[in-house]
Amino acid sequence: MKVSPSDPFKIVYSILNHEYLGYIFESFVVQLNSQGDFSYQIQNISSKNIKEFRSALDVKDFELVGLIDDIQQDAVLRKFNPKKLNAVDFFLKVYDPQKGDKVIQETIAGYLENCKSRILERLVGKDLFIMGSDGNPLWKPVTWETEKATIRFHFIRNEDNTHYFPTIRHKFQKLDFQYKNAFLICEEPAWLMVESHLYHFEGVVDGKKIKPFLAKKFIAIPGQVEEQYYQRFVAPLIASYDVVARGFEIRNVSSSPKTLLTISEFNTNKKTPLLFASPDANYVETAEEEDNEVTFDLSFQYANFSFHYDSTAHPSSVHLEKKGNDYLFNKVKRNIDVERNNVTQLKDWGLNMRNGKIKMPKSQAFGWLQSNANILAENGIAVRQNTNDAKRYFLGYSSLDISIQEGRDWFDINAKVKFGEFEIPFIQLRNYILTRKKEFLLPNGEIAVIPEWWFTKYSEFFSFTEHGEEDDRFRLRMHHLALVKELNEENLATAVISRKLENLRDFNHIDPVAPPKYFEGTLRPYQKAGYDWLQFLKQYRFGGCLADDMGLGKTVQTLALLQSQKEADVKEPSLLIMPTSLLYNWQLEAKKFTPDLKVFLYTGTNREKDTSQFDNYDLILTSYGIIRLDIDLIHAYRFNYVILDESQAIKNPASIITKAVKRLNAANRLILTGTPVENSTLDLWSQMSFVNPGLLGSQSFFRDEFQIPIEKRNDEEKTRRLYNLIKPFILRRLKSQVATDLPEKVESIQYCDMSEEQEKAYEEAKAYYRNLILQSIDTDGISKSQLVVLQGLTKLRQLANHPLMVNPDYEYGSGKFEDVLYKMQTVISENHKILIFSQYIKHLDLFRQYLDERKITYAYLDGSTRDRQEQVETFQHDDNIKIFLISLKAGGLGLNLTAADYVFILDPWWNPAIEAQAIDRAHRIGQDRTVFTYKFITKNTVEEKILALQRTKKQLADDLISNEEGFIKSLTRDDVLNLLA
Repeated sequence: MKVSPSDPFKIVYSILNHEYLGYIFESFVVQLNSQGDFSYQIQNISSKNIKEFRSALDVKDFELVGLIDDIQQDAVLRKFNPKKLNAVDFFLKVYDPQKGDKVIQETIAGYLENCKSRILERLVGKDLFIMGSDGNPLWKPVTWETEKATIRFHFIRNEDNTHYFPTIRHKFQKLDFQYKNAFLICEEPAWLMVESHLYHFEGVVDGKKIKPFLAKKFIAIPGQVEEQYYQRFVAPLIASYDVVARGFEIRNVSSSPKTLLTISEFNTNKKTPLLFASPDANYVETAEEEDNEVTFDLSFQYANFSFHYDSTAHPSSVHLEKKGNDYLFNKVKRNIDVERNNVTQLKDWGLNMRNGKIKMPKSQAFGWLQSNANILAENGIAVRQNTNDAKRYFLGYSSLDISIQEGRDWFDINAKVKFGEFEIPFIQLRNYILTRKKEFLLPNGEIAVIPEWWFTKYSEFFSFTEHGEEDDRFRLRMHHLALVKELNEENLATAVISRKLENLRDFNHIDPVAPPKYFEGTLRPYQKAGYDWLQFLKQYRFGGCLADDMGLGKTVQTLALLQSQKEADVKEPSLLIMPTSLLYNWQLEAKKFTPDLKVFLYTGTNREKDTSQFDNYDLILTSYGIIRLDIDLIHAYRFNYVILDESQAIKNPASIITKAVKRLNAANRLILTGTPVENSTLDLWSQMSFVNPGLLGSQSFFRDEFQIPIEKRNDEEKTRRLYNLIKPFILRRLKSQVATDLPEKVESIQYCDMSEEQEKAYEEAKAYYRNLILQSIDTDGISKSQLVVLQGLTKLRQLANHPLMVNPDYEYGSGKFEDVLYKMQTVISENHKILIFSQYIKHLDLFRQYLDERKITYAYLDGSTRDRQEQVETFQHDDNIKIFLISLKAGGLGLNLTAADYVFILDPWWNPAIEAQAIDRAHRIGQDRTVFTYKFITKNTVEEKILALQRTKKQLADDLISNEEGFIKSLTRDDVLNLLA
């Protein structure tokens, strides 16, 4: 019968005994009669209808109804019945006495206990009843006993057995609960119902320890199993409860704790260590040594008793002793606050233990011990080794003291290595660090484990050190200044460095040098600072990389340096190597700024192959191609400077041209480039190894130490370290920093819609290439699928431009093509000049055809253009030519196109730095107008995804002060999926 919420009613709670789930709760609303008593109108209440009755409910009622819903039969079935069996089949199967599923039974019981505990906490003060066998929820009211009961366990040891039973006291009276049809509503923690009175307990009482005695006076433990029973059951009971015993003794022990940290060997391969000495009697080798780990175990000693730390430990622990036929239980009171404080301290010091244990690699563990030896001793934490370990390890303090002194051409190194009282020759430790051998046999037979941080902090340093003139002395090349400075700043070494040499780290503090007398031109302030920096490098015979932004005058600064060499009466000529397309530009610039220099152009098929002719000149200009052909002739000639322009040409260390230029003989080396890194950090190694051999170590060292961590793992620390090593020898200034007279450039993205036919062609191609590419990646992996990825993405990019680039029979239009034409016509009509860049010659051909048909004159440049300079000059000076069509790659070097004030990028390049180069053809020194740039992007195509990749894939370029090309190599499977989405 339904209860009316508009008439007086009350919520009540009832306990029922479910056949399988045990004691659970239900909630009801009961209509009240005119006298305010319960009537027979009773209705279940749940979360579904509770809002109807909210007028008479409080917050706890809402919480209780929700919790009670969670323990109803239907809720249990939903949660633990994945096969969707009906209720009868589920309970018969799971709770079958012989074949039932004990795991599910225990899981359900644990779930219900948790819920019931939360329900009972909130039920205090509410109307609670026991449900009758007829389903009457108001059958018997329950009396809440708000004052908590206490429990005590009794043991009486007799000759043959031990009797065990509990007693319960409530309000200072013994509670008679046995043989009273008492039952436990909840076991964890215990809530006991005795004759309609509900009792709760002081502390946390486990109801399972009461349940056996509801209908039993005591339990008898046979004498033959008492020792095992005392150990497993009685000892934990004494630790947690009030226990009275007769027939054995319980002694209370109180003592201040001593903290013990025990280190134990742990071999992950579970092999027996093989211990033997190498010929030098120091190296200790083990089976699978690299896999060995150690375990730290935290324990606390109270008087003579030691206990492993447990985060859930009771304030008392019990240690059982047996003497003859007598038992003694030592109940040790533990200071849990002190123990937890010790755990917190260890965590603060870097040892984050889980429940008193932590496992870590051996060298890391001993490194931690070495670093914290003093603080452990100061705080009374004793360290010891497990007595069962086969090896005995050195647990004392170790040190590595390195001092570095600046010499004339080298840094001299003095080092002392100590393990306790033993001093180890530096040469032995150096070899250990370089070969990552971690265990060292000391003269007393103990094994010293080299701390992991020594490998981390010193491997670079040791890799760069070289033997000095004496066998036991080492030295470091002067160009490793940054490494020396870093060691000094991190207190890893003491170093004495002259103030003058330190200034290299901040070129603004370098002493100024007068510019050459016969230099025709004025160096801007930042160019003069670059000139001073180049002079400083020469003084210390350092090589350098001038990496200023395009258009800031790398050519001018270099020519000023070369002119100063002539005026310093240096007799040897300098060799300047560049791409063939730049020879004419360098020749013109030298004639303009340094007319006093005798310049010889060594090029052409009819060149005279005789190096003696170089003696008559100050500067030899040649190309990479000529050097590659003539290296056997030229390598023996001694130059003052060898300078590489656009030095990314030697980015591949295995290429013929790279090997050729490294054979050149010169007193000084210099490289000029805006992009020292195009594809990989290995590009940087190749170029820096040319100017400063050994600066970045061997190629294999660089690969392991920098390239792989940076490129594969995005290791920020390695990136920082690499940057610090190269920073003194790379000078880069951005236009935004120095060229304040440049006008602003305005960059916009023009999004284009595909035509209907174009979109159809694009989607068909995308579906085809997506399947092809993903099949290739899943079969062969991403690294072996780069070609098919590139082919597929190239086709999609071309379709996004114009399907005619892919299918010559295509007869329809292109949305982007129409948008570009409209913008182009608008720009021309307003008498502006425009640079139009595309990486696809086929794309440029479409615009050429359009312009040719309308007899519109234009300039054109791609990789096959022979009259390159003529095209540039015509566009710069002919006011009738408003359009310059340029292949993106062909237009990346040696162009000055300040006549233009509009730049169109027809298709996005993977690397935004390449696009920036295109824009900078117009936006450079000499430009006196605002440069407007439009980047045309076809919507809903791979081009939009490329914009996102440009942002996510440029971190390497930013970190290493360079630009990067070849982003395709860094694409992951997820990147490809996103591009083809």
